Amino acid sequence: MAARDRYQIVTLPGDGIGPEVTLQAVSALESACSRHGVQLVFEEIPGGGEYYLEHGREWPEGAEERCAAADAILLGGVGAQHPETRENVFTRPGEPYETAQLAGYAQVIGNRQRLQLYVNVRPIRLYPGVRHQVSGRFLSVWEPGKVDYVVCRENTEEAYTGRSEDLHDAGGRTIARTTPLVVTKAATERVCRYAYRLARKRKQRGYPGKLTCVVKSNIVGAHRFFEEVYRELGRREFPDIEQDVAMFDAFCMWQLRNPEWYDVVVAPNLVGDVISDNGSTTQGGMGLAAGANIGDEHGMFEPIHGSAPKYRGQDKVNPLAAILSGAMMCEWLGERHGDSRLERASRAIEAAVAGVLAAGETLTYDLGGAARGSEVGAVVCRAIGAARE
Repeated sequence: MAARDRYQIVTLPGDGIGPEVTLQAVSALESACSRHGVQLVFEEIPGGGEYYLEHGREWPEGAEERCAAADAILLGGVGAQHPETRENVFTRPGEPYETAQLAGYAQVIGNRQRLQLYVNVRPIRLYPGVRHQVSGRFLSVWEPGKVDYVVCRENTEEAYTGRSEDLHDAGGRTIARTTPLVVTKAATERVCRYAYRLARKRKQRGYPGKLTCVVKSNIVGAHRFFEEVYRELGRREFPDIEQDVAMFDAFCMWQLRNPEWYDVVVAPNLVGDVISDNGSTTQGGMGLAAGANIGDEHGMFEPIHGSAPKYRGQDKVNPLAAILSGAMMCEWLGERHGDSRLERASRAIEAAVAGVLAAGETLTYDLGGAARGSEVGAVVCRAIGAARE
């Protein structure tokens, strides 16, 4: 696709801390893109738990079509908790999950399935200067340079289809509920192909060129099928990429003990969700964990920390995950449209974040500092503006 001077971005701030981190991400994107001669036009669509309380629906009519028409989507965080009582009041008890879920399903799972955002990309990278909170203390546990891999999580099926079935006894009483692990060849091939291509791309930049498949294939038949498809695709199309397989439980230990072993990782949906969150521990926590939902035609980008409603309105949380998600959005748009200006803007945002972290002067509570989230965002924007080309 051809480069343009304007790109249409839908923002889904959501609720909880979503609106405040989205605001900081948008500011950083505007600073970087304007400096590189490209304009992002933002269209905000409200939604989430608080929107449901007021309007009785997840988001406005026509929101699905507006998301589909955008060049990219930037998601803040949506929740299913009452903003005051924090009770889960947005599901209908006794109904299937896909109809019971009233807040957050359409924006997150719904967009992933409707727009076929089949891979969830989560970089696990430790920046210099970042310390980790372990047992209430901030320590330098892992080394920068030894934590630098990417998790590619299948994003449309396995345990996340929304389907479930109740089993009843002779008297009609519910005695069990089952959720199928759906793993299809087509969906597995496309996420594995994306991961293999990413490993090949990283190999050209000096990375090992290794892809690790994380499954529980020694027990779970659906995961055994995922591994079989992964292996066959690699033999057929990617003989230059080293194949590796790890069992889910063992990998959770190894990624904390030896994160330097990994380059690109691919996994079924639920496994990928767990290991990417677990991996965020080695990069400084959820406040630095960015994510992308990518398909052949659409992309949605989000910090993976969710809406964290207990911190709502306090300007306390770390906006860097949202800002780094914006950088991922620029890189994806730049590659998709052959627009080097967007790729430079992406690098400018990441460099600014890295500089702020290395300086260690303006950090939020989760990184051992006392700065407000808005202060961190402002420092990032100043760093973008002050950087030399």
